[in-house]
Amino acid sequence: MGATADAKRYAAKVTRRLRRHYPQATSSLNFRTPLELLVATILSAQCTDERVNRVTKQLFPKHPTAADYAGAPLCELERDIQSTGFFRNKAKSIQGCCQALLKQCEGQVPNEIEELVKLPGIGRKTANVVLGTALGVASGVAVDTHVGRISRRLGLSRQKNPEKVEKDLMALIPRKQWIALSHRMIQHGRRYCTARRPNCDQCPLEDICPRIGVKTTV
Repeated sequence: MGATADAKRYAAKVTRRLRRHYPQATSSLNFRTPLELLVATILSAQCTDERVNRVTKQLFPKHPTAADYAGAPLCELERDIQSTGFFRNKAKSIQGCCQALLKQCEGQVPNEIEELVKLPGIGRKTANVVLGTALGVASGVAVDTHVGRISRRLGLSRQKNPEKVEKDLMALIPRKQWIALSHRMIQHGRRYCTARRPNCDQCPLEDICPRIGVKTTV
């Protein structure tokens, strides 16, 4: 969908509905610092937030700083996060990212997306999550599988690439709504607009959603 006046009006209607139904939407990952959210977001890839929270409850006290992750024995870090899946790759990403934080940012998570995405294993989605949720910086729209799927079904984007979906959403929706939009779409995707069997009949967007790509049963 192009950023025409009609498209922006439709996008505004969508965001109003989402705001009404998910007024307090935020991340379900537990964290206290930007570094903790950065690590938790890496761990959340192909893993439930509930499991990540169980793992980080023990992990965070052991590694309060980037230096702690950077200097930890890799096998120990792998063992601590094993239940999140893909633990070897995740351990390397966490350690590599924290080593880069020490070298480039004095161990602190930067508050600019251009600096964050330079870190090993950090893409725009993770950077947007950390900046928006932990630091309140609207650097873009964090596009995960829920946000991408719902954007296509609603006709807000035709793209499959997350960065292209993000670009479409940023063109349609005011910057001040970017952070909350992602959280609200994620909640909506979990509650109604699921991947396999969306509950369209009960959906609060049912009357305005074109249901693009949704298979209906007769």
